[in-house]
Amino acid sequence: MRQSIFAAFPFLRSFATVFPAVALVVASLVSCETNETASMATQAPVPAHGYTNPSDSGGTPAAYQPVDTNGQTAQVPGPTPILFNGFGVDELDEANKPNITAKAAILVDARGRVLFEKNADTRLPCASTQKLLLGILVAERGNLSAPVTITDEDTWAEPTKMGIKAGQVYTRAELLHAVLVRSSNDIANALGRDHSGSIPAFVANMNQKARSLGMYDSHFTNAHGLPSPPGQYSTARDLAKLGAAALRNPTVRRSVGTKSTIFRFSDGTTKTCNNTNQVLRHFPYCTGLKTGYTNAAGRCLVSSATANGRSVIAVILGSTSPTVWEESEALLKYGLKM
Repeated sequence: MRQSIFAAFPFLRSFATVFPAVALVVASLVSCETNETASMATQAPVPAHGYTNPSDSGGTPAAYQPVDTNGQTAQVPGPTPILFNGFGVDELDEANKPNITAKAAILVDARGRVLFEKNADTRLPCASTQKLLLGILVAERGNLSAPVTITDEDTWAEPTKMGIKAGQVYTRAELLHAVLVRSSNDIANALGRDHSGSIPAFVANMNQKARSLGMYDSHFTNAHGLPSPPGQYSTARDLAKLGAAALRNPTVRRSVGTKSTIFRFSDGTTKTCNNTNQVLRHFPYCTGLKTGYTNAAGRCLVSSATANGRSVIAVILGSTSPTVWEESEALLKYGLKM
């Protein structure tokens, strides 16, 4: 399997040589982490979907079980900037290029080529898509079985909240999985504080990590993506780099590809959490990643998909609903030659 991947994506061979410990992680990037059992290469054509507000989860979700039973995550790449090395539109059908009405967008493939872009370097608010950075930092720290005691300050986040309360105790793994599936702002606060000791310290770590990934046109001021404190921004190009980094981490990759899960509160009650990414729920080739919404940012989405030996990441910023889902799927299909 690994040999065929490196033959298809030559640039990954040198990456795996530099970081041999993550060769297996790289090899896994072209597999779809959904509940689909059929091979991507043999699945029937995907019908058009009307993106509304699905209320069903497509089956009974299972309670989350941490991937790392020893409290550790797999080794991940060091702080090497992610670069995009040119354009690949010559391989695609220009006549079928999607019409993107969002403020900004980009589409890149697994070889780091830009297949489509619109205002990709324009600095815009990105809302909760930045939680991918939160996920990477927490997962890379490891020890995911460690307990996190919720504080009163953690709960000061609106409007999307899980409803955790001060004094409750959860593992990092439980909180990380929940925040990447359901995007709960109170959990983002708890994980950021737990990671760095305080939210200001975590913000400093976020910005440092972003620079290490080559996200030079991004700045963050909190753990969750809400517009306070002000001054947060990113670009479609930077978020594509963030999406690529998120897919490298097996813990993050598993969570962002989960359609539905069950969160168990400390008192034993449970809540079913459907993934906020409707493309993941409707488009079987989709493998993740992360949604975002505020009044200032509009609808935002970093999405990924794999089919027939091709893997792509699409970013949409400043869109509306349901347009964000439709245009994100259109970009993914364009990159996958569907």
